[in-house]
Amino acid sequence: MLKIALLGAGRIGQVHARSIAAHRDSQLVAVADIVAGAASKLAAEYDAQARSVDDILADSTIDAVLIATSTDTHADLIERAAAAGKAVLCEKPVDLSVERALACQASVNRTGATVMIGFNRRFDSNFSALKTALDAGEIGKAELLTITSFDPAPPPLSYIKVSGGLYRDMMIHDFDTACWLMGGAPARIFASGAALVDAQIGSAGDVDTAVATLSWADGRVAVIKNSRRAGYGYDQRIELLGSGGLLAAQNVLENTVERISDAGTLSAKPVYFFLDRYLRAYEAEWRAFVDAVRGGTRAAVTLADGVLALACAEAAARSAQCGKTESIAPDLRGT
Repeated sequence: MLKIALLGAGRIGQVHARSIAAHRDSQLVAVADIVAGAASKLAAEYDAQARSVDDILADSTIDAVLIATSTDTHADLIERAAAAGKAVLCEKPVDLSVERALACQASVNRTGATVMIGFNRRFDSNFSALKTALDAGEIGKAELLTITSFDPAPPPLSYIKVSGGLYRDMMIHDFDTACWLMGGAPARIFASGAALVDAQIGSAGDVDTAVATLSWADGRVAVIKNSRRAGYGYDQRIELLGSGGLLAAQNVLENTVERISDAGTLSAKPVYFFLDRYLRAYEAEWRAFVDAVRGGTRAAVTLADGVLALACAEAAARSAQCGKTESIAPDLRGT
C-alpha cells in the first residue's frame, strides 16, 4: 500500500483525493495547503492528517506526493519531493517558464525519482482508444489533426490573472495531446487570439479565444481551437485524418437518447462540467501513476513531456504577440 500526501486542497486537489482513496493500493495519509482550514477539512474526509509541506517531505514513511498547488510552486515542490526520495505526480504545467522547467528536469534527473505530469486527457477512454487505433495503423500515417477544446464559461478573473495565460493554462493540454498523438514535437507554431468573451480578460493581458497551427518537420499539421465560452457545454473533440481514413472522438453527452422525427434529429448537449467529462480519466491517470511507482517503470507522462508542452505554449504566446511563426528549439524537440 503506497502512502500518499496531497499538496493542495483546492478543487483539483479534491478530485485527486477521491482517486487516491478509490485505489486499492494507495492511501491518502496527509494533506497540506496554505489555507489550514482547507487542509484540515479535506484530510478529515479521508481519515488523513493535515500537515505542513516540510513535515510531509521529511517523513520517510510517505512514498509519494501529488502536487495540486498553484503553478508558481510546482517546480520547487517537484525538486524538493524528488530530492526527498518521493515519487511525484504534479498537475500541469511544470512552471510558467521553460527555462525554470528545464532546470527542474535536470534536478530531478539527478535523483532518479519517478515524476509524472498530470495531462489527464491522455487517459480519457475515447482519446486513448483513438491513439490505440492510430498506432495500430488503422488510418495509415497521420496527416491532419484537429483538436477542439471549448470551456462552457471562463474561470474567475482572479484565476486568469495568475494562470499564465490561455496558451500555458488551457491550450497546454491540447499541445500535449497533439505531441502525444503525432509521436513527437512540432517544428513550428503559429497562433492568434483575442478577448471576445470578456473584455476584462483582455484588460488582464490574456485572450479567451485562440487558434494555433502546428507544423511538423515532415509536413504534418495540427489545428487547435480554444474558447473560454461554449454555453451549450464542455466541448472536447478530436479528429485525425490519415492516409487511409479518419479517426474521430466526439463529445460525451448528457445522455445517449435521440429524438428523431420528420423535423430532424435532436440529441442531448455535451456534459457541462469538466469533472463530468474527465472524472474517469483522472482515475485512470492515478492508476497509471501507481503502476509506474510500484513497478519501477517509466511514467506514462514524463517531466520531459511537460517541458515540451510548455515550450509549445511559450512559442504560441510569442507567435500571437508578434504575429509571426515561432520555432520549437531542436533541443526541446528532442527532450
